[in-house]
Amino acid sequence: MLDNIEADFPEHTPRPSHAPKALEGIRVVDFSHFIAGPFATMILADMGAEVIKIEAPGRGDDLRRYPPVHPELEHGAPFVWTNRNKQSVAIDLKSPEGVAIARELVATADVVVENFSTGVMERFGLDYEACRKIRPEIIYCSVSAYGREGTFADRLGFDPIAQVESGFVSMNGYADREGVRALSPVMDISTAMMACNAILGALVARERSGMGQAVEVSLFDNAVLMTGYATMQHLFSGADPQRHGNTSPDTCPSGVFQAQDCSFYINCGNDKIFQRLVSQVIDRADLASADVYATGPDRIRRRDELFAILGDAFAQQPWSYWQARMRVAGVPCGQVRTVGEAIRSPEARERGLVTRIPHDRLGWVPNVNLPIRYSRTPIIDPVAAPAVGQHTENVLRVLLGYDDARLAGLAEAGAFGADAARPPRQDVEV
Repeated sequence: MLDNIEADFPEHTPRPSHAPKALEGIRVVDFSHFIAGPFATMILADMGAEVIKIEAPGRGDDLRRYPPVHPELEHGAPFVWTNRNKQSVAIDLKSPEGVAIARELVATADVVVENFSTGVMERFGLDYEACRKIRPEIIYCSVSAYGREGTFADRLGFDPIAQVESGFVSMNGYADREGVRALSPVMDISTAMMACNAILGALVARERSGMGQAVEVSLFDNAVLMTGYATMQHLFSGADPQRHGNTSPDTCPSGVFQAQDCSFYINCGNDKIFQRLVSQVIDRADLASADVYATGPDRIRRRDELFAILGDAFAQQPWSYWQARMRVAGVPCGQVRTVGEAIRSPEARERGLVTRIPHDRLGWVPNVNLPIRYSRTPIIDPVAAPAVGQHTENVLRVLLGYDDARLAGLAEAGAFGADAARPPRQDVEV
C-alpha cells in the first residue's frame, strides 16, 4: 500500500543527540479525540512533552477509522497524521477503576487536554475543578464547539459546521453558486494551534506564578477569527464579503493564469509589483505608465480587460519561462499544484517536509513534519502513532508503580475494557 512511494521521500534525519528539548519534563494527559485536541497535543509532543493519550479500550479514537486505513494497522492516514510521538493508554472511563487510574495519571501531569461534549468530564469526575484538587498547579485545556458555558454549550460541532456558521464558507467559491467549504480541516488545525499557544502561555505564566489555570478554546470562536480581516471590513462598511473565485477583491491583478503547459497564480499586492510585472515580465512598459492602471482600484475596475491582456501574453510561453522572469522581477507567483505534486516539489524536498520514519510492524511509514525550526531545541525525532493501548501496561508500571497483581485486579474489574484479561503491553521507556 505504501511501497509505491518509498523512493519518493528520504528517511528522517535524526536530531543531534545532545540537543535539549523545548518542553523537556512536561507531561500531558490527553483525553482528546478527532483533530483539534490531538493535533494540539501532537505539537506539544513534537516539542518534547511526554503525551499520554487516553483511549477507550478496543475502539480507541474514532479518527482511527478515517480512510484510507492500512490493512495491517488499526488506524488510517488521518490518525497517523495527528498522533505521532504519543503513548496510548487504553482505560474504560465508564468504570470506577478506569477513572481512578485516570486520576492517578492526572496527579503526575502538568497539562490536561480534553474535547469531550460539555458535561462529560464532569460526569467522569475529571473536570477542571476536580483535577485541580488532585494537582493544584494543573493547566487544564478544554477544546469545545461553542464554549463550556452559556446557551450553546451543549451544541456539538465539527470543522465543516464551524466553517459554515462563521461565515467562512460564504466567502469562498464563485459568485454564481453556493459558497464552498475548505476540504482541509482548517478550523480544526487552527483551533489546535490556538490551543497549543494557549497552553504554552499558561505554562509560562505558571513558571512565573506557580499557579495553574483553566484554558478554553472554542471551534466557533476560532472560526470567526479565521474569516480574517473580512470581519473588520464588514464592521467598517456594513457589507458582507462576496465570492470572487480565484481573484482578489482587494488587489489586481491577482488570480490564476494559464501558461502553455500549466496554470499558475500571481499576486500583485501593490502598485510597484504590478509595474514590475508588466514592464519586466511581459515587456509592456506602456501598461506600467498608463493612468487607467495606476492604482489598485483603477485596475480592479478594469480587471477583465487587464486579465485578457495578461492571459494572451502568458499563453505564449511555458511556466518555466514565466517563473524565471517573475522571480527575477520580484513578482509573487506559484504553480497550481495537486497535493501529490506539492509534497514532491523541489521546495518541499529542500525543506524536508515529508520523510519516512520507522514503524514496528510496517518497517516504515511516511511522516509530515511541523513547520517549526528551533536552532537550540530542535523538534524531537518522530515516532509513529501508537496502536490502541500500546503503552498501557508500561505506563502504569513505570509511571504509577503498578505490579502484576494490581494490573490483574484492574483487568478483572474491567478497567481495561470488558474483553481485556490484561492491558496490551509494549516495553517503552516512560
